[in-house]
Amino acid sequence: MGYKVLVQPSNRRAIHEKEYIKAGAIIQEDISEASLIIGVKRPPEDKLIPKKNYAFFSHTIKAQEANMPLLDEILRQEIRLFDYEKMVDHKGMRVVAFGKWAGVAGMINILHGLGLRFLALGHHTPFMHIGMAHNYRNSSQAVQAVRDAGYEISLGLMPKSVGPLTFVFTGTGNVSKGAQEMFTALPCEFVEPHELKEVSRSGDIRKVYGTVLSRHHHLVRKRDGIYDPVDYDKHPENYTSRFHIDVAPYTTCLINGIYWEQHTPRLLSRQDTQKLLVPIRSADGATEGCPELPHKLLAICDISADTGGSIEFMTECTTIDNPFCMYDADQHITHDSVEGSGILMCSIDNLPAQLPIEATEYFGDMLFPYIEEMAVIASNGSLTPKYQYIQKLRESREQAQSQKMGDEKKVLLLGSGYVSGPVLEYLTRDSNIGITVVSVMKEQLEQLTKKYSNVTSVHMDVLKHEGKLSSLVKKHDLVISLLPYSAHPFVAKKCIENKVNLVTASYLTPAMKELQESVEAAGIAVVSEMGLDPGLDHMLAMECIDKAKEVGATIINIPAGGALLDSVTPMDFFPGLNLEAFPNRDSTKYAEPYGIQTARTLLRGTLRYKGFSKTMGGFVKLGLINPDPYPLLSSTTPPLTWKELMCKLLGIKSPVEHHVLKEAVFSKLEKDKSQLEAVEWLGLLGDEPVPAADSIVGALAKHMEMKLPFGTGERDMIIMRNEIGLRHPSGHLEDKFIDLVVYGDNKGHSAMAKTVGYPAAIAAKMVLDGEITAKGMVIPLTKNVYGPILERVRAEGIVYSTRSVIKQ
Repeated sequence: MGYKVLVQPSNRRAIHEKEYIKAGAIIQEDISEASLIIGVKRPPEDKLIPKKNYAFFSHTIKAQEANMPLLDEILRQEIRLFDYEKMVDHKGMRVVAFGKWAGVAGMINILHGLGLRFLALGHHTPFMHIGMAHNYRNSSQAVQAVRDAGYEISLGLMPKSVGPLTFVFTGTGNVSKGAQEMFTALPCEFVEPHELKEVSRSGDIRKVYGTVLSRHHHLVRKRDGIYDPVDYDKHPENYTSRFHIDVAPYTTCLINGIYWEQHTPRLLSRQDTQKLLVPIRSADGATEGCPELPHKLLAICDISADTGGSIEFMTECTTIDNPFCMYDADQHITHDSVEGSGILMCSIDNLPAQLPIEATEYFGDMLFPYIEEMAVIASNGSLTPKYQYIQKLRESREQAQSQKMGDEKKVLLLGSGYVSGPVLEYLTRDSNIGITVVSVMKEQLEQLTKKYSNVTSVHMDVLKHEGKLSSLVKKHDLVISLLPYSAHPFVAKKCIENKVNLVTASYLTPAMKELQESVEAAGIAVVSEMGLDPGLDHMLAMECIDKAKEVGATIINIPAGGALLDSVTPMDFFPGLNLEAFPNRDSTKYAEPYGIQTARTLLRGTLRYKGFSKTMGGFVKLGLINPDPYPLLSSTTPPLTWKELMCKLLGIKSPVEHHVLKEAVFSKLEKDKSQLEAVEWLGLLGDEPVPAADSIVGALAKHMEMKLPFGTGERDMIIMRNEIGLRHPSGHLEDKFIDLVVYGDNKGHSAMAKTVGYPAAIAAKMVLDGEITAKGMVIPLTKNVYGPILERVRAEGIVYSTRSVIKQ
């Protein structure tokens, strides 16, 4: 007596329906009458039929998070689940698997990928004639293509500058054997792992070298450096891998076929890989046209497709449509390409589908004898006794993940200047916050990663690597941008694309406001003006204004500054300091956000030492405060001296006598001696080179940084004053004075760094902790935002005082 076999119709199958009919199957969509439903990959949860017997690869035996909803549905619908992965013989070896064909397809793919990668590095190789596995009708055609490439290699057609190629195969199962089977179509020689070092340096380029790696080749006990197989099976957590030391430095391509279990050593970590991406010794005959390789390890084919497994940084599988990506260990980012820095990665999780007919026949022949005795994972709505451990493993994993998700939060910090110090110092107090700092300043990055724990650095110009920035943003919970304000819209767009919150200390500019709808649609918060000015100035003003409103008072004026640079107001409120004030922006626009439309006067100004405004006025007259691009100051053009630049600005033909230039400058300054004195003191009439910059004002700023550094024992100081005039319901008038004075630390953070960095860091922590829940554009004008920040900055030494003067 035979079996009635129903086959659902599908145009995606490589085997035509005629073949199924010829074998006696019935083609029909409705399979509800079947007592056993056999598939390969997991079925959609909404297609499951209650109380049926299903057989497929469920990928649930390790309580894999992605497949737990499927297992829940199977249990709810009282389905009996058979899993091919647990069908083993008396030795515990799997009897039904695609392993061999995964290995075959994976090896074909990575040889194709190596051809592309070598070409991107400047080398045409025989591998360019090998295609992806699915481009061949069958494996025999693929073998012939590999043999053809191997013939060219045997003729010495591999570029000499790439040196001997070495391939390492991990594992001894069907996956590894399938890959090795395809590898032997090349002119190859297998060596022991300890021989790799020698052949990678002096081997014959007319062949390729392979080695098969077993546990004893790279695993050692931590305490004594010995491998004991019996002890390892009992206590794998006591062992570590030396693969990155003994094998990987001499490996061109790694073909990984091993799965990873918790508590066992990984084959490669990110830190291991960073050390491997170092230049190899110069190849003989390497020239511009025949370049040497950037490093020995070029490619990894992770056939196991075990995300976050033995290859720690393989966190997402590639696909047949997009088979390759580049992993940059230095920057810990992955991008879809075969170009750029890093290691070529291939980690397709359905490799046998590339050789469908042979893989299907192979799998069917293995499965058929066991149809009546398959492993049962679930039955009658419960896990079978042998597999009840899955629930415990699942609960344990979910608990660990829940704790990790609740505790570990990832912050991306853009910029490594002075302000980054307080930001990192504040956030790293919480050991459950991991921070990635991105900057073009390599030395600053090195100093920050040494000083602060749980901080990773990425050396990169974010404005020039849009794709890499987007990839980084995607991997974090929050972005803090300490870049120039002009870069914030660019960063904000990446946060919008990836639905990641953003915090900045800069003004909410018109360019940022244009993103309002996109920010709200993405459901994220873009928190701006979280520094000193803007930031603490808003908060101190709003605290006073809100308290005044609570008692019914109205705001009649906020006289905080003067007019323009040439109309300066002396400020004598701070004993011992000769200060002046001038407006820094249009202040009237704050009447509505502050909720003080009743105010007759509203001025927001900047405090400086007396004479500052006049000096800046002189620079304006000379054209030195010009932010427009100035190509002559580019790093690619011949350097100018300040004397030459000044001649260009004044329209004087160079060279010129010093006294002639001085007189021309004096005339341009309208005979103002103090302005001329400042120009001469800064050396702007001399032969010192102008720093390379995008604009004249940028060059002046760099020059002044060099001329005006802190001397020994010197420190900076921040002074901020709010003066608010109130009218009470009784008719009484009151002037509120709020003074903030902060000093820098001689061997610590500057006052500016503290007053910008701490508010930004506190705001970031509030977003991470869910204290700031608003979505869209957020600035600190509401009590639920400014209140906690003002309270917490006091603990960081940012203290302000308040006094009142009552008038009749």
